[in-house]
Amino acid sequence: MTTRNDWTREEIQHLYEQPFMDLVFKAQQIHREYFDANVIQVSTLLSIKTGKCPEDCKYCSQSAHYDSKLEAEKRIAVDKVISEAKDALESGSSRFCMGAAWRNPHERDMPYVLEMVREVKALGLETCMTLGMLNQSQAERLHEAGLDYYNHNLDTSREYYSHIISTRTFDDRLDTLDHVRSAGMKVCSGGIVGLGENRNDRVGLLQELATLPMHPESVPINMLVPIEGTPLAEVEKLDVIEWIRTIAVARIIMPNSYIRLSAGRESLSDSDQALAFMAGANSLFSGEKLLTTPNAGEGKDKQLFQKLGLVPERAKPTVSELSVDAMAMA
Repeated sequence: MTTRNDWTREEIQHLYEQPFMDLVFKAQQIHREYFDANVIQVSTLLSIKTGKCPEDCKYCSQSAHYDSKLEAEKRIAVDKVISEAKDALESGSSRFCMGAAWRNPHERDMPYVLEMVREVKALGLETCMTLGMLNQSQAERLHEAGLDYYNHNLDTSREYYSHIISTRTFDDRLDTLDHVRSAGMKVCSGGIVGLGENRNDRVGLLQELATLPMHPESVPINMLVPIEGTPLAEVEKLDVIEWIRTIAVARIIMPNSYIRLSAGRESLSDSDQALAFMAGANSLFSGEKLLTTPNAGEGKDKQLFQKLGLVPERAKPTVSELSVDAMAMA
């Protein structure tokens, strides 16, 4: 199958509306063309600065606009982050993701985040950060420090976006993705389902991602975890089958991308997760927490992997590291 960046809404809508078994079968076929179906990329996510975010994302416990009872925390010391990263490596994670509740990193924060990237990278882990919006200079410095991935989700469709966030625009998010890509980093970008959107919005989100100049290397498909105190606390839960349809469609239209099970996984049964893997998901966050929301624990994941015959993927060296190794052998 040829990778395409010209998917139309009509084509994506047609994929969604197939009989479920046909959709999952097609997604599994494509998945096997591009990936080992029994290997799962495992990431660990750590909040390095929690709460009091000036953005008003209606789903988020970290927004300063809502009373979610979350206790704000100042940024974590670098040595504590490194300790957490070592634990993640020992538990089988290949990527360590660090998230800060900022609208964008202030220049005074850059030495702190750059040091963290260098230290985590030195452990042999793939590195990822989500720090809010970036300018081009910040993206370039992060890349130079060794950051592999930058996460910046589109969240939902362009049309539904203003119902969820008013403090930044959809195009602001696309600008940050452009800066990340221009700097030479890999892009991690996906969205959240179950925000009260309809299927057309899920189609719109996936079309935005699949028509970027390059598909994101990592596409998290989150299921909303309702947080008390936020405007979406009482939103009707999306049916799991619709979430798995979204995963399958993402796999078909972005065949080279890792499709990640993210928020919402802690409420799924083993059978639900197995079906998601059948639909083309091949990445997940492990650990007890995703920033501030509960997650399926490491022990449960090991049991699930054993049950399904899955193995965690090893960390992949970056191009620069491969070049260094080649030079050393010459």
